[in-house]
Amino acid sequence: MAGELVSPTPTLRGSARRAAAFKLLRRRLIQAVPLMLGVVIINFCLIQMAPGSFLELMTAENQVSDPATVALLRKTYGLEDPVWMQLLKYIWALLHFDFGFSYRQNMPVIQAIWIHLPATILLMVSSIALAVSVGVAAGVVASMKVRTFWDSLVSIGAMFFYAAPSFWLGIMLIVLFSVKLGWLPVGGMMKIGGTGGVLDIVHHLILPTLALGLFYAAIYTRVMRSSMLEVAQADFVRTARAKGLSRNKVTIHHVLRNALLPVVTILGVQMGTVLAGSVVIESVFSWPGVGSLLFDSVSSRNYPVVLGIMVLGSLVVIAANIAVDLIYMWLDPRIEIR
Repeated sequence: MAGELVSPTPTLRGSARRAAAFKLLRRRLIQAVPLMLGVVIINFCLIQMAPGSFLELMTAENQVSDPATVALLRKTYGLEDPVWMQLLKYIWALLHFDFGFSYRQNMPVIQAIWIHLPATILLMVSSIALAVSVGVAAGVVASMKVRTFWDSLVSIGAMFFYAAPSFWLGIMLIVLFSVKLGWLPVGGMMKIGGTGGVLDIVHHLILPTLALGLFYAAIYTRVMRSSMLEVAQADFVRTARAKGLSRNKVTIHHVLRNALLPVVTILGVQMGTVLAGSVVIESVFSWPGVGSLLFDSVSSRNYPVVLGIMVLGSLVVIAANIAVDLIYMWLDPRIEIR
């Protein structure tokens, strides 16, 4: 979506920029409707092509073999209808914010997701905050100290965390900080039997945040370093230096803001991958989020929950891309809507 923003054009100011932002928001929301419809259809078809069904596993777990009972369950869950009819019913149900029923949690899908959603949002926000702050700071340092020891140190660190699989990094963090040093808990969101205070949750959040956030911090570091070096060669930066501004003022007020544009673009695109990465990290650290719910649902063929999480994940990615377009306009006033 951000690719449809173009520059340079005469700068829009004041009310004109606000009107342009609302126009962009309205257009993106309209475009999101067919996009979400396509996502729902593709995900539904993929689920249908998966081997087995949740009904088979449910009857096996509950030792249900009576044909009449099985037929009643098939009718209850709408499995007697042809696939196209099931799809139409599912889309109609989604329009009423009905994501189906989870037999494993014995509750509506949206309720099951809602219970686990706060833990995942907490992990995603902390990981992204860590990745952006560390990545941007390291990239700025590497660009200001280019071809020095600090540049080499930052580049080696970024390469290591980019190459290291997040699940391996998580296990190594557990071995070091939990098993060897005993500083941090192995897993979970709070102490067993604890009250779940803020400090207790933060204590349990440190290792999952490091395992998930350092990979994305490595990406932002490499992008930020390259972007800073490129912007530093621009004409307006040379002009600022010719006026006698200090190096720090030129870097902060002229280079940094323009160099953030690629980072913002990647941040919007990576919202989906962060959500996918949380599935692995939540499993490693027993973090009670949507990722753990998705892993358990795939294992138990609880496909209504799997489909519901996919749909909500797509909504998050679309919302993030809309936010990226608006942040783009704020960061670079030269950018205008095509």
